[in-house]
Amino acid sequence: MVRILATLVVGLAPCWANGLAAQTTPATPPAPCTSAERKQLDFWVGKWDVYPTGGQKLVAHSLIEKLYDGCAIRENWMPLKGTDGGSLSAYDPKTRKWHQTWVDASGATVKFDGGWDGSKMVIDGMWADVLGPGKDAIVRMSYWRQADGSVRQVGVTTVDAGKTWQPSFDFTYKPAAS
Repeated sequence: MVRILATLVVGLAPCWANGLAAQTTPATPPAPCTSAERKQLDFWVGKWDVYPTGGQKLVAHSLIEKLYDGCAIRENWMPLKGTDGGSLSAYDPKTRKWHQTWVDASGATVKFDGGWDGSKMVIDGMWADVLGPGKDAIVRMSYWRQADGSVRQVGVTTVDAGKTWQPSFDFTYKPAAS
């Protein structure tokens, strides 16, 4: 009888231990910023040399980093001439929109909102004095990866609530040489 009891205890002990472990170990929830939507701007992450599209003259360096466990993307814009600045971009699952806040050394702050349109990221924001003192405009920026691995960023402006758009800038981000 003692031998049977001892055999049962020894034989069933691993089952009890596994059962207890299963009861006390909660399932690991997925990381909060791993959805496909949060990866829509990942193509922009990297160290870049920036050129006017179609041109060969370097105008800026740009470092784009994914931060905070994939919850944000930070841009550090370093022009060879002009005002440096940067942005912080994040996807908001509640609004299903991307938000970007731009700040630069001139003191400008712009809040952009938008999202993925199926082929590119498109965001809009009201930029005070962008066309000169007292001349505000809505700026629309579009970003997309090109077949050669570069990234294109095109900006247009409107002063009539989107009835007409004027070109503002057109950059190609190429992987940095160093």
